[in-house]
Amino acid sequence: MKIDGKISIVTGAASGLGAATARRLAADGSKVAIFDMNETAGAALAEEIGGRFFNVDVTSETAAQSALAAMAAEMGTPRVLVNCAGIAPPAKVINRDGEPMPLAKFARVIEINLIGTFNLITQFAAHAHKADMLGEERGVIINTASIAAYDGQIGQAAYAASKGGVASLALPIARELARHAIRVTTIAPGIFKTPMLEGLPEEAQRSLAEQNPFPRRLGDPSEFAALVATIIGNPMLNGEVIRLDAALRMAPT
Repeated sequence: MKIDGKISIVTGAASGLGAATARRLAADGSKVAIFDMNETAGAALAEEIGGRFFNVDVTSETAAQSALAAMAAEMGTPRVLVNCAGIAPPAKVINRDGEPMPLAKFARVIEINLIGTFNLITQFAAHAHKADMLGEERGVIINTASIAAYDGQIGQAAYAASKGGVASLALPIARELARHAIRVTTIAPGIFKTPMLEGLPEEAQRSLAEQNPFPRRLGDPSEFAALVATIIGNPMLNGEVIRLDAALRMAPT
């Protein structure tokens, strides 16, 4: 699909991988709807790229439904959805005192990362499946998993489970939406220079970067965005989970 002139939605676009993706899609000619809860950063980015900001809690069915309806009425039918919203709070199954992780902590990660992703997929598909064909397809959905889905470290039980769920969505939903000519793919990034990592000491960042076989550095969010653009442009990419990780296989800790 050629993105120029098309409407895109990026969740979690106020920062990090989502912000880089929104900038790339806008640079490629797309009108971008930013779905995020950070109104200050999200609105500023929307103004920068000529897009539109919508304050959306991805875990809320009514919020997603209302935002899609408002966006479609104002901007037109969305053709691309990139799900980047997510959280990654570390927590062990039992702490140093042997106390169990509060179930609410585990549930919150699943709710945002997995259920939030599925929520936006459903609302997007409800709009995109009725759209006119653009060549041989109607739309593209790109989700964000993580290499933690495969190489989850100690303290990442909730995060790894949520991202493993996101990775597992790709094929069954791609098969279901194939009759509507909507593709579904997932990117599983490794260690990228996002606000979460940039808050770490320089020495800690260097240590993380050196775990990558090659290139031995943190990934740049623009490289994630470049893969998004490639997926959109290549109709044969469908039902796949693509690792973007510099050949990293994470150690237990």
